Amino acid sequence: MAKMIFVNLPVHDVARATAFYEAIGFTRNPMFSNDRGSAMVWSDTINVMLLQRDFYATFTTKLIIDAHSSSGVLLALNFDTRDDVDAITGAALAAGGRELHDPEDEGFMYSRAFEDPDGHGWGPFFMDMAAAQAQFSDAGATAGQGETA
Repeated sequence: MAKMIFVNLPVHDVARATAFYEAIGFTRNPMFSNDRGSAMVWSDTINVMLLQRDFYATFTTKLIIDAHSSSGVLLALNFDTRDDVDAITGAALAAGGRELHDPEDEGFMYSRAFEDPDGHGWGPFFMDMAAAQAQFSDAGATAGQGETA
């Protein structure tokens, strides 16, 4: 069995949160969803559990943050192209999300950032691994210039 991750997020309104995540490309798994939570599938190995705040509280004795004013987690999703990054960000904004900052282009990596209606931060990104390896290999070679043994 493949290793999987289930990210649990507290939400104020399960139906609203479910609609937002469906709008950005997640699929609701009805087998593990009810009025207290929605199991949202991103891939075969990545799932997001949207849990009503009072239900979420049954899993922890800690204070549950208000993600609008406190950061508890930043979640990044890798995409195949820059256009895919722009598409999910556009869908998030159209579905009631908020853009957190302008697009960032590092040459080898392109990213955006948005938060869902409950304030949870997402950072979709595209990374050109060949360009990253070349950039960091060149940086390592440059850093070693001028050194003597």
